[in-house]
Order: sequence, then C-alpha cells, then structure tokens
Amino acid sequence: MYLKSLEIQGFKSFANKIVFDYHKGITGIVGPNGSGKSNVADAVRWVLGEQSAKQLRGASMQDVIFAGTENRKPLSYAYVAITLDNSDHQLSIDFEEVTIARRVYRSGESEYLINGNPCRLKEVSELFYDTGIGKEGYSIIGQGQIDKILSGKPEERRELFDEAAGIVKFKKRKTTAQKKLENERENLVRVNDILAELERQVGPLERQSEKAKTYLKLKAEQKEYDVNLFLLEMEKISATKKEVDAEMKQASESYENIKSEYEKMEQAISDMDEKINSLRENITNTSVMKEKLESQIQVLNEQIHTAETTDEHLQGRLLAIATERTARVESRKVYDDKKAELDQELLDLSKKQKENQDKLDEIHAKINDCNTKIDNGQAELIALLNSKSSIHARQQKYETMLEQINIRKAELSKRLLDRKTQEADLNTILREYQDNLDKVNGRITELRDKEAVLASKDEDYKKKRQKDAAEFEEKQAEFHKSQSRLESLRNIAERYDGYGNSIRKVMEQKANTRGLLGVVSDLIQVEKKYEIAIETALGGNIQNIVTEDEETAKKMITFLKENRLGRATFLPLTSVTGKTNPRNEAAMEEEGVIGIASDLVKCDKKYKEVAAYLLGRVLVVDHIDHAIAIAKKFKFTLHIVTLEGEYLSPGGSMTGGAFKNSSNLLARNREIEELEKIVASISDSLEKLKSERCELDALSTENAKELDELKNQLQEQYILQNTAQLNVNRAMLQRTESETAFASLMTESAEIDNQISDINLNKLNIVEELKAADEREAQIQEEIKNLQKILEEQSLLEGPASDAVRKVFLEISKLNQSVEFTMENIDRINGEIDKYDQEREQLLKDAEQA
Repeated sequence: MYLKSLEIQGFKSFANKIVFDYHKGITGIVGPNGSGKSNVADAVRWVLGEQSAKQLRGASMQDVIFAGTENRKPLSYAYVAITLDNSDHQLSIDFEEVTIARRVYRSGESEYLINGNPCRLKEVSELFYDTGIGKEGYSIIGQGQIDKILSGKPEERRELFDEAAGIVKFKKRKTTAQKKLENERENLVRVNDILAELERQVGPLERQSEKAKTYLKLKAEQKEYDVNLFLLEMEKISATKKEVDAEMKQASESYENIKSEYEKMEQAISDMDEKINSLRENITNTSVMKEKLESQIQVLNEQIHTAETTDEHLQGRLLAIATERTARVESRKVYDDKKAELDQELLDLSKKQKENQDKLDEIHAKINDCNTKIDNGQAELIALLNSKSSIHARQQKYETMLEQINIRKAELSKRLLDRKTQEADLNTILREYQDNLDKVNGRITELRDKEAVLASKDEDYKKKRQKDAAEFEEKQAEFHKSQSRLESLRNIAERYDGYGNSIRKVMEQKANTRGLLGVVSDLIQVEKKYEIAIETALGGNIQNIVTEDEETAKKMITFLKENRLGRATFLPLTSVTGKTNPRNEAAMEEEGVIGIASDLVKCDKKYKEVAAYLLGRVLVVDHIDHAIAIAKKFKFTLHIVTLEGEYLSPGGSMTGGAFKNSSNLLARNREIEELEKIVASISDSLEKLKSERCELDALSTENAKELDELKNQLQEQYILQNTAQLNVNRAMLQRTESETAFASLMTESAEIDNQISDINLNKLNIVEELKAADEREAQIQEEIKNLQKILEEQSLLEGPASDAVRKVFLEISKLNQSVEFTMENIDRINGEIDKYDQEREQLLKDAEQA
C-alpha cells in the first residue's frame, strides 16, 4: 500500500485545483519559507480526519478555506482527496484503489467521502486503524512533531507504539464495547430503581386495596340499614298520619264554618279586585299602546328625516355635478376655440415663415453669386499682374540670356531624361511596397476581427463560468441542507422516534418476524391539508401495529410480557373489519362536511379494512362551527374532527387547542418522500452543471489557446506593418523629392521655351500685350467695384431677413407649446366630465336601489 496522488482545491494557499502525483520512490517538495510546503502535510492530516484547528495552525476550521487576495476573491469551500493503492488489501475494503475525500464549507457543513460515497468520520478512522496512516499515526511527522514525541507524555508516546503494534483497532473496539456495557449497566440500574420503586409501592397499595374492600362491604351494610330505617320511619309516619287525620276532621268542621264566612268576604274582595284589575289592565294596555305608537312615530320620523336628508344630499350632489359638468363643458369649449385660433395662427405663421425663408434664400443666392464673381475677378486680376510682371522680366533678361539659353536647354534635356527614368523606377518600387502594406493591413484587420470575436467569446465564457459556479454552489448548499434533513428524518424514522418504547422494541423485531407489517402511520398516506385532522382522529391508534394474523400479534404480546417492555395495540388483518356509522351518510350532505376520514387516506388495498376500522366512523369537517351544528343536529351521536384538529365525540365532549409543534408522524413520511424527490432533482441538476462546467472549461481553454495564437500572429503582423510602412514612407519621400526636382526642371524648360518663343515670335507684340493687359485690369477692377456695392446691399438685407425667420420660428414654437397645453387641458376636462357622468349614474343607481 502506497500513496498515489493528492488532490487539493481551496485548502489554505491552494486556490486553484492542484494534483500531486506520487510514484514509487521518494518525492520531495522544496521551496522557500512561506511558500506553503507545510500546507501539503496539513492537507493530508486534515483529509484523514483531523478535528483540531490548532493542529492545522489555525483558529477555526474555516481558516483552512482559501481566504482570498487583493486580486482574487475568497473561495466558499476547501476540498482535499487522497488516493492510496490498496492492491495488497491492507485496508479492509474491496477496492484496488481507495480515495478518501473531505470537503468543508464556510457555513460550517462538512462531508467525508470514500470512493465518492458519503460516509462518517468514524468509518474513515476505522479504515486506517493499525496502518500507521491515521491523523495520529506515525507516518505523518509535521513541524515540531519529533520534539513533541520525544518530550511528550508517556501516554502520548504510547499511542504511537500501539499504532505501530497494530492493536489500536482492538483497543478502540474494547473502549466502544466498554462504553456500551457501561450504558447498559446504567440502563439496568435505572430499571432496577424503577422496579424497586414499584415494589416499594406494592405494600401500601395492598393495604389500600384491603381498605377499599372493607369500605365496599361496610357500604353495602350501610345501605341495608338505611332501607330498614326508612321502613321504620314509614310505619311511624303512618301512625302519626292517623292522628293527624282525626285532628283534621275536627279542624275541617271549623274550617267549613270559617270558610263560608271567608267565601263571602272573599267574594266581596274578588269583586273589588276584578274592578281594580280591569282598571289596571286598561291602564297597562293604554300605556303599551301609547309607547308602541310613540315608537312607531319616532321610527317614521327618523325614516322621513333620513329620506329627506338623503334626497337633499342626492339633489345637492346631482346639482353640484351638473354645475361642475356644465362649467367643464364651457371650459372645454373655450379651450377648443382657443385651439382653433392657435391652429389658424400656426397656419398663418407657417406661410409667413416660408415667405421669409424664400427671401433669405434669395439674398443668400445673390451674395454667393457676388462672392463667386469677385473671387473670379480677383483671380483673373492676379493672373494679369503676373503676366505683366513676366513680360517686363522677359524684356529685361531675354536679351542677356538669349546666348546662354541653348547651352542650358541641352543640359536641361539630359537631366529631364535622367529624372524621368529614376521616377519610373521609384513608382515601381512604391507600388510594390504599397501592395505589401495593403496586404499586411488586410491581414491585421482580419486578425483584429477574429480577436474581437474570440475576446467576446472569452468574456461570455467567464460570465457563464461565474454564473454556473454561483448556481452550482447554491444548488450544492441546497443539496447538503436537504440531504442532511433527509438523513435526519430517515434516522428518526428508522429509530421510530416519537413512538412509545414498546412500539420501538416490537418494530426492532420486524426483520426477524414474519407477519409484522408496521405501524399505522407508516402504512397510510394523507394529503398535507388533512394531516392534522387524520392524526387527531387516529389519536393513540396512530401507533397501533398491523400484523398479518392473530398469531403474530399473540407472539409480539408474549414478547412484550416476557421482556417487560410495556403494552402495545395490534391490528391483525384477519380479524380487523371496518366500522361505519349509518348516520354519517345522512351527514354527508351537511354544510362544511369534507368526507369520511377513511376515504381521505391512501393505503394499500390489503389495509383498507384497517383504515375503515380506525377512521370509518369519523366525519371530517372544515371548521368547528360547522362541526358543532352537525353534532347538535344528529343529537351528538357522531365522531367529528375538523381540519384544525378539534374533535367532537359522541355524547357531546369536545377536544381542541393549540399543538405544541407543527410536526407529526404522518407528515414525517410525506416530508421524507418530498425530500427524496428534491434531493434526486438537485443531484441531477448538480451532475448536469458539472457536465456543463467541464464542457465550458474545455471550450474556454480552446478559445484562450486560439486567442493567444491569434495575438502572436497579430504581433507578427504589426511588426511587418511597421516595416512595410517605413518602406512606403521612404519610397514616397524619394518619389516626392524626385517629382519636385522633375517639376522644377520641367518648369525651367517651359520657361526657356516660352522665353525663346516670346523672344523669337512675340518680341514685337510685348507692348501691345502690356496695353491689353492694362485695359483688362481696369475693366476687372470696375466690375469688382460694382459687385462689392451689390454685395454690401445684400449683406444689409441679410440681417433683417434672418431676424424675421428666427422671430417667426420662435412664435411657431411658442404657439406649439400653447397648443400642447390646450390639448392637455382638453384631455383633463374630458376626464373630469366622464368622472362626473359616472358619479351621477352611480348616485341615481344607489337612489333607485334605496
């Protein structure tokens, strides 16, 4: 077994992903102080399960995550994976190659992986027992570790010796077993305490039982004595009654005499009472009638007053609406008239502006024509002056230069021929240089276009990577959160937390007992909105255990008895039958009834009788008011439960209130199913994002490579461009110099030819030419003078015409603003009129309904 590779990303100074490949032999990592050599050993110690941040030279575990620099953002997690060759199966795992990975997030969540499968730290530690590789093993010697071992306590050195001796695994197992035995011993002590307490209560309870039996016996005797006493009292009362009857007979005779007198007096009193009662009745009736009439009068007065007030308010509001609407209509008419006037003014101003603009254009045309003619005249005048000067010069120098002209002309002809030949060569070279430069510029333009496209792609890739990374981290955080919640709920469900101790102990035997199907809460499914109602209806029955037959139930009851584990209720499928209440069918038509509870749950067909047995008589209602009404109507003979958990039982009792928490046994299974779907969905999304990220990285790398190659090519083309441009500039400079020299020679040659021609052919006409030139000069000056006069006149007219155009333009702009303001007011008034019409219709409608 040897180390093959170490992958690090985001751990301490390793911001980028880096993989150290180790081959057989010795691998050394060298570098200056502070370069991060020790971080490699820390990464190995950390991935093997180190929990002490101090051992990793940090204050907290979040310190191992790359914290960022001035030019780089911090990372959100650290990841290290170590790969070992297990071909000799030194590690107790059926793989030729073992990869241990650890990841921690800034939120504090962490995970361990063995060959990509999530695991616990305990499993990683147990994997490396007795191999010397663990975080405390002697195979990792960090800074100061030798001195620590030599100067450490004996028990600390003992750990290294135990690791080398290969007994750490057994010592750890021994410690674990001792801890379990100690826990069981503590549990046994608590059980013995409970038994002792119960045995201590047996004696007092026996005495209380004897007292209760004695009490019941004495109570029966007392009842017998009470009956005898009652009979004796009856006899005594009968004797007394006879005596009283004799006395009554005598008293009755006296009574008859007194009665006759009393009747006479009573008759007289009765007559008087009748008269008094008659009078009182008349008075009472009159008073009642008076109060009733006064009350009716008061009500009618109030109704009349209310109607009058309402009519007055309605009439007043309708009048106000009509007044306001009339005012708005008149105001709109004013604005309409104003808009028509403004439109007419705009039309007039537009015509006026066109006329003024035409005048201004005409003036500009005349001014331009005058300027053109003046410029032409001045140019011609300058030409005449030059001509005169040339004529005078020729008159002076032709005589002196005539003998030398022929010699100079011969020399000039030879020089012109040489220059023409040189210019042709320069033009050829320049065309070659220019073609080369054009090719280079075209190539550069093409490369720049490609560079822009690749740079845009690179920027898109960067943004996409950032977006994908953020989405990946978000999905990963959501995945870990949901996974943790799912594992927690699965562990709770597997341990049957929330169930009684007897239920848990029975369900632990499920794997070994055929016919033990499960608890009721695991066998039925309920929609979320019915969970509270169904769990309330089930009550303690939600923890009942369903079995295939009575024999299985009997076996589990025996198991509970023998182990003194408590009591449990079993529902054998062979004996449980559904229960119904005929009154429920009649109650289904009542308001608020949702249905029979057994119809609102889902379960396997074989458990239908169990569901009917537990829930077939329970009626589910939306809320307690409807539940109470239904219960009263059916004489409190129904089992009713509401969606909020209130329970009405036959006989009239009601149960309800607030739950301590929102969790329940039925919701637990539903939440596990929902979390499993969520985790699977997020896992698929993460895999898809990973695939997309790998594909994007490949595309980005290829694009970056192409961009670098393109930049190198572009740099080469820039160098070629500079060289070609220098050649072109140099050739153009040479050609310009040659053209200048050639033009100078041509001018000189033309002058010589002109001089010879003038001297030989026109020498006699020079005086006439000078005279004609003088006459033409005078004529041109007169024309220029007249044109300047016209120009001054038109310039004077240009200013007022321009002012008139600007003035009309400003007036048009002002009128346009007025038109816009008027239209806004018209729209506003139309809205107010519509509003008043709607209010009037609503008032009339309300009045009709009243």
